[in-house]
Amino acid sequence: MTSPRVLPRTLVVRLDSAGDVLLAGPAVRAAADGSSYTALLCGPQGAQAGRLLPGVDEVLTYDAPWVGLEPAPVSRAKTCQLLDTLSARRFDRALVLVSYHQSPLPIALLLKLAGVGWTAADSEDYPGSLLDLRHRRLPHRHEALAALDLARDAGFALPPGDDGALRIEAPPDTTHLTGPEPYVVLHPGAAVPARAWSPARAARAAAALAAEGYRVVITGGRAERNLTAKVAGQYALDLGGATDLRQLAGVLAGARVAVTGNTGPAHLAAAVGTPVVSLFAPVVPAERWAPYGVPHVLLGDQDAPCAQSRARHCPLPGHPCLDGIGDAEVLAAVAALDEDRAEPDAEPPREGGGSETERGATV
Repeated sequence: MTSPRVLPRTLVVRLDSAGDVLLAGPAVRAAADGSSYTALLCGPQGAQAGRLLPGVDEVLTYDAPWVGLEPAPVSRAKTCQLLDTLSARRFDRALVLVSYHQSPLPIALLLKLAGVGWTAADSEDYPGSLLDLRHRRLPHRHEALAALDLARDAGFALPPGDDGALRIEAPPDTTHLTGPEPYVVLHPGAAVPARAWSPARAARAAAALAAEGYRVVITGGRAERNLTAKVAGQYALDLGGATDLRQLAGVLAGARVAVTGNTGPAHLAAAVGTPVVSLFAPVVPAERWAPYGVPHVLLGDQDAPCAQSRARHCPLPGHPCLDGIGDAEVLAAVAALDEDRAEPDAEPPREGGGSETERGATV
């Protein structure tokens, strides 16, 4: 008699922002389908998003000192605490998900010290014995697909019927916040200022949308309430600071279209199936970070001098790549996506294409 297959206990690591965690969602679902227990290790900025992902049994949080816009100081005590937490859970496997410009090796070392039996990651750097599967991502790969490639080559596959789109658990009904009438969301903020409109430009867009007949809802976090109030003015409903991430998902799910920069709410909108007008500054490549798996229109000068610079603050006077977008362009993009809203959803990009993989750690 054949013994039943014993599924591994798996840890998926994604240590940076909420948007990055949302893009990891399809890879997380693949890992969960092939695991008896799936935990997600996030940074503090991504933990809320991690709790929204299907397939996650537990979210662990670690503020890694090599990640983020304001990295935490190195702490022996917090590092030892992480090792104790991971050791107690006896993970068999780990997938370390990183962006194309990040190294997985610091956390891979800690995973080995915590007794994780097998670890896989994309790595351009020689990993020594830190990785059991050194994976090489395909060039120009979208972040969501790159993560799926790694999961697949680590032995995990999406369950039957899973189309690989971004997804979260069902968001709440937020009609009590938005009102019942149709609306468009304008999210003016971003953690990286170079990736958002200036406040004055966002306010003009809200006024233009309202003049065109759209009911406009402005969203933002608690720290962005001054921004959202300025942008909303007399033209829009200001929900700045009124939602946590799960409630924001509900607001976005109810929207006809979302207008936002390259920031977490763009990926949250995609995860609830809402079309996105993407105000995309070229400081990072759109081919890797554009809204995934939903209809979207990309606006912004992708050939601006700041392209691929990863600048956090626009180095050019007047923020021309985004503030140079005209109201007519915005209105046309919203109208096109709103018109298509009644059409069948566009299929997400396919997984295929393979990947270059190196088994073990030798080079």
